Amino acid sequence: MYLVVTRTFPPEVGGMQNLMWGLARSLSKLNLIKVFADYNEGHEEFDKTVSFSIERVSGIKILRKYRKASLINEYLNQNPKVSCIVADHWKSLELIKTNKKKICLIHSKEINHKKGSRLNQKILNVLNNVDHVIANSNFTKKLAIDLGVEEKKILVINPGVDPIKEIPKNDLKKAEEILKGKKHRLITVSRFEKRKNHEKVIMAIRNLKEIYPDIVYTCIGTGDDEENLKKLVIELKLEDQINFLKDVPSDFKNALVAKSNIFIMPSIIHKKSVEGFGIAFIEAAQYGIPSIGGKDGGASDAIIHKKTGLICDGNNLDEIYSSIDDLLKENKYLEYGKAAKENSQNFLWEKIIESYKRIL
Repeated sequence: MYLVVTRTFPPEVGGMQNLMWGLARSLSKLNLIKVFADYNEGHEEFDKTVSFSIERVSGIKILRKYRKASLINEYLNQNPKVSCIVADHWKSLELIKTNKKKICLIHSKEINHKKGSRLNQKILNVLNNVDHVIANSNFTKKLAIDLGVEEKKILVINPGVDPIKEIPKNDLKKAEEILKGKKHRLITVSRFEKRKNHEKVIMAIRNLKEIYPDIVYTCIGTGDDEENLKKLVIELKLEDQINFLKDVPSDFKNALVAKSNIFIMPSIIHKKSVEGFGIAFIEAAQYGIPSIGGKDGGASDAIIHKKTGLICDGNNLDEIYSSIDDLLKENKYLEYGKAAKENSQNFLWEKIIESYKRIL
């Protein structure tokens, strides 16, 4: 039996939530599992739809981790058949007392603290005492080693994706209506935050529209940087080129991606925040859409440079500009998109779970 311990899980939405949902579902096909997850509004209906047990832990955040750890430790004492614990975050294992096999996932941002600092020492105390540390990319593995995690414990296993479902025709029609008259189509699906680098993409669009007057950039998401980005669009007089959308249903979001030419997210390192992998690149690739990603972070695990997309320096506006121009010129995005779709098959959960099986 396996325990999955996570702070992020559906019905809450997000990249980590999707990762832990896909992993838990895949593990449940191998063995009996039980999930300990944080409380989410409306979880009752979701939990009824799954084939495994989920225990939700509520309470004030600062106290919740102690209550959750106490419940898990008690469960381990009463259930000797548990053979392994899989955790989403080092904090999920910090208070767990057991000699059972432990596997901890790392994603970059949560471990990116100065070496030798108090927080770094707390992280190392957990990660250097588990059996396996799963880095979501080679970038994350290198970061972990640089910060003091024992290299022999670290394996790189990229996040997985589910096979795509057919997009309803109504959503495809609606997406086409929004993009109508715009031949050159870029899209980003992410939170509006500095490291995602929407700002420089918008600045590049300002220059690109002189060559591609029918260019459009669709930004789907919410976040702290939203108002600043909207002000920039007005300042650069790009209201006809930039679309901001939020609270977009999944099928319509997929339709907008499928109707685009390029997925772009040239991420940068902002303070301690860094893109560990970028599952959105793979999700776009499933629809035959190539990507432009940043060299800072784990995008290179998701994008094969000059084959399924391009890797550029997100801090360099000229590189972002030339990368977009390169893919749009002579419709090169079609060739890259075909390769991207083929490569996306390597990230299906049915293949990714094989790497977990080898260590379980």
